[in-house]
Amino acid sequence: MVLHAMLVGIQAAIDIATSLIAKEDLEKPTTYREAFEILGQAGLIPEELAEELSDLAGFRNVLVHVYWQLDLDQVYGVLQNDLKTLKSFLQEVKELLGQDSFFE
Repeated sequence: MVLHAMLVGIQAAIDIATSLIAKEDLEKPTTYREAFEILGQAGLIPEELAEELSDLAGFRNVLVHVYWQLDLDQVYGVLQNDLKTLKSFLQEVKELLGQDSFFE
């Protein structure tokens, strides 16, 4: 159940990132990791946050494609340390959506 919740949370961030990219008519990402890198390079989110989110996108791929070999210590570490990354992304998106010029 925890793994599924992690997957859903990370996937939601990816979906939001790709929506922002489309809205801003930015370069189309070729990977989930790249979606966050593009947002960082465009200045829509801080570069450091973009790196952390890119790492989470990589972890999402492990959850989906290599779930039978998961290191539960790694999962616990992500759960304990990276939830703040998703919360930071949420805050950045809220700030973007609060800008009137973002919708022009």
